[in-house]
Amino acid sequence: MPFWLLIAAVVALTVINYLITPKPKTPKPDSVKDLDDPTSEAGRPVPVPFGTITIKGLNLLWFGDKSKRTYKVDA
Repeated sequence: MPFWLLIAAVVALTVINYLITPKPKTPKPDSVKDLDDPTSEAGRPVPVPFGTITIKGLNLLWFGDKSKRTYKVDA
C-alpha cells in the first residue's frame, strides 16, 4: 500500500471524527457566569494555582502593579 494512501486515510478519518463528535450546546449556568469578574466577598475560596494557568473570577481586595515579572529560582 503506498505511503500517500495511508496519509490520505488518516486525514479522512480525522475529518470524519471531527464532524461526528457531539458539540456541547448547554450555556453556562448563572452561578458560573458571575465568577468571571473580580469580586471581594468574605468566605469565598482562594485558588492555589500550580504552574502557568489563567484564573478567572478572582476574589481580591487590591490589585497593584500589572506588569509581568520573571523570577529565576535555583531548585
